[in-house]
Amino acid sequence: MPPTVLAPIALAPRVVVFDYGEVISRAPSPEDRARLVRRAGSGDAEFWPAYWRHRDGLDRGTLSIADYWAEVAGDLGASWTRIDVHELWAIDHRMWLSVDPATLAVLHALRDGGTRLALLSNAGPDFGGWLRHGSFSPLFERVFVSGELGLLKPHADIYAHVMAELGIAASEFVFIDNKAVNVEGAVAVGGAGHVFTDAAGLESWLRELAA
Repeated sequence: MPPTVLAPIALAPRVVVFDYGEVISRAPSPEDRARLVRRAGSGDAEFWPAYWRHRDGLDRGTLSIADYWAEVAGDLGASWTRIDVHELWAIDHRMWLSVDPATLAVLHALRDGGTRLALLSNAGPDFGGWLRHGSFSPLFERVFVSGELGLLKPHADIYAHVMAELGIAASEFVFIDNKAVNVEGAVAVGGAGHVFTDAAGLESWLRELAA
């Protein structure tokens, strides 16, 4: 277990922008993944490629939840009822609703150091409520959800939008994400970035940056 309270990390005037999935949240558990595949009536080898193939449309907000699952069903040759889709959505949504206590300890250390924080997630609009009103949401000055913006990481326009809304220059933009391609996108527009693997590595990197 991480310590409940870490020493503050002061990075002002920089603003640290966090991804959500598999950074603040834990990765879906094997049990969660198996439950979704089982409810879909599929197997891992067929299901997950179909699941991810259409995810950008859902995360950009150009596919509704129903249309997303219709696309997945088409790939799988499945015939799901409207009730099936409601259940698939609920299982899928729930498996991303976790938190990593070690990452949360780092977030609190940053806030305790007076560092401004924001959140930027590639996610459908249905995640907006959780991200804005969960117990961790007061840590963030702003929450940006790709499906509400019609923009996706790692494209430059989403980082430009975030920086403009936060009123910062690229030199003040620090981005944390578990996907290297998304961090590379932030660095390409002039920001600094860290590819998240675990909270200990993140804390070490942030403290070096503060020094």
